[in-house]
Amino acid sequence: MEIQGKVWKDGKFWLVEVPTLDAMTQGKTRKEALSMIEDLVLEMTRSYFSNDIGKDFAVTVIDYKKDVIGITSNDTKLLLALSLRKQREKSGSTVREVAERLGSKSPNAYAQYEKGRTSISLENYERLLQAANPFKHSVLRII
Repeated sequence: MEIQGKVWKDGKFWLVEVPTLDAMTQGKTRKEALSMIEDLVLEMTRSYFSNDIGKDFAVTVIDYKKDVIGITSNDTKLLLALSLRKQREKSGSTVREVAERLGSKSPNAYAQYEKGRTSISLENYERLLQAANPFKHSVLRII
């Protein structure tokens, strides 16, 4: 599973954006920009999941050339949890509001997904992501 991003040159800099993670960075070269997005996703994950992240946690950026990249990890639950949390925050929603959009009376059930404690099927991820940010459509690349 990969989260799709894009990379492009704008003037003197290379820009990289991963909309699902609400992440963007730049570098002087394409290689530097891709390294920067890898570091950014790794540090965001460490920041949000400092108590749950293992020492072996890793993020990998796959460069498909042209303007497409993929972001993957050796812990898919945490990467998907990060995307849900970032999209909920971007929409300005609370955990309770997302739970209500899902038809649940318990915000704790949804919160387990955002904490990376519950595995998420691809079908369920799409539904959860839509509830986290109903204003955004995100792309998931399956290889």
